[in-house]
Amino acid sequence: FCVDVLLEAVGKYGWPEVFNTDQGSQYTSEKFTKCFEDEGCTAKLSMDGKGRSLDNVYIERFWRTLKYEDIYLKGYMDMKECFKGIKSFIDRYNDRRRHSSLENHTPSEVYFNHVVLKVAA
Repeated sequence: FCVDVLLEAVGKYGWPEVFNTDQGSQYTSEKFTKCFEDEGCTAKLSMDGKGRSLDNVYIERFWRTLKYEDIYLKGYMDMKECFKGIKSFIDRYNDRRRHSSLENHTPSEVYFNHVVLKVAA
């Protein structure tokens, strides 16, 4: 699942400069880490310290939001349904859901430089 999602994202957006994960088994697996050794990969794979959820607090918050606002509410019956539902949630989260921490913009607007956020002095 993680490799499929990674390859779909890379196909759509290209490789990021750095790809940061925790040390979950899905990210430390040979199948996943090999993606970063393949020809054409320009990303550096970075992993948080073991047991250090605060190293990547923003993505930890995203996973909490995904679980409580989608997965736990919908109780998916199979992986195909789950994959489709999570993809829909992520599309909404990135493209239509406004975030107060992003000055009421969507993550896509900020990431693709459609807006510039004010920096605290």
